[in-house]
Amino acid sequence: MNKLLLFFILLRFTTWGYAQQNSGLFNEATASRLSKLPLHCIANEWPNKTSHGSDSATDHRLLPHELHPVFYGCYDWHSSVHGHWMLVKLLKTFPGIAERTQIVALLNKSFQLEKMKAEAAYFSKYKTSALYERTYGWAWLLKLDQELYEWNDPLGRAWHAALQPLTAKVKELWTAYLPKQTYPNRTGVHPNTAFGLVFALDWATALRQEDFAALIRQRSREYYLNNKATPAYLEPDGSDFLSPSLEIADLMTRVLDKKAFAKWFDKFYTKKGIENVLTPPIVSDRTDYQIVHLDGLSLSRAWCLKTVGAYLPQGHRYKAKLLPAAEEMLQKTIPHISSGNYGGDHWLASFAVYAIFN
Repeated sequence: MNKLLLFFILLRFTTWGYAQQNSGLFNEATASRLSKLPLHCIANEWPNKTSHGSDSATDHRLLPHELHPVFYGCYDWHSSVHGHWMLVKLLKTFPGIAERTQIVALLNKSFQLEKMKAEAAYFSKYKTSALYERTYGWAWLLKLDQELYEWNDPLGRAWHAALQPLTAKVKELWTAYLPKQTYPNRTGVHPNTAFGLVFALDWATALRQEDFAALIRQRSREYYLNNKATPAYLEPDGSDFLSPSLEIADLMTRVLDKKAFAKWFDKFYTKKGIENVLTPPIVSDRTDYQIVHLDGLSLSRAWCLKTVGAYLPQGHRYKAKLLPAAEEMLQKTIPHISSGNYGGDHWLASFAVYAIFN
């Protein structure tokens, strides 16, 4: 773990983009260590939080793998989805990774057309299942789909093809929901609207889903364009893993041009608010499944701060503060990713990898 921490300390001597893609500081040894977490949890059915809304005593008794033939491990559906995303990302980046055989075998088992049809069918099978994982799990599913779509490799193409029934279902659900979502969710946990729209817009842009992308941009403007003096000084709540304000800012970098974004940003944040979100949160007990969310908050803040910091114009009074704050949060959080406590181990590695490569 000391070597992993050293990697992040060395980041300060590189540019962020170069470090991620070209410097080699994030090497196969680091990727190998991190890969062991989703390799363990994806097939690990217990403990489990299905969040299934039961129609009867019969489906109430169904086991996780009976409800979801692919995404039943890692404690909950969305963590399994982004665990799959993480393994795809590592395999793409390090094709010679020591765990390649294990990763390919696991993903081959997951990315089977009939299984994905069953995953998709779940969302229409029960009275409330169309609401399932809205929109956090949907967002990670589209991120997984995008990762496979952008991989020019026979494995990636085959796995992407197998995923399509579920991807199509998620897009169908989201395009039906977003026009009637009158108000955005501004919490710092799963239902957060801005987080979901970031991943959805990235997917729609990459796959040239122009109608969906236009709808997301329109709703983003309606939800957030006139927001001023957001109460970021009150963040975080006790179990946040997303920053409500930074998720909005991250989204608006994809909606506004740089000049318009800088003007919006200056009205959106107060001095007290921005200084608060630049301060790493305190994590008092990493064995607590809710309190450990705050490690995830540091990681998600880091990826938002990197995006926003890069998008602000040169000379902006906060530009020089955002990237160092992101680095600090990464350095303070990375040593705790593999703590031996399943409350964090089943999901934090995915957040770390996304924060590194975003």
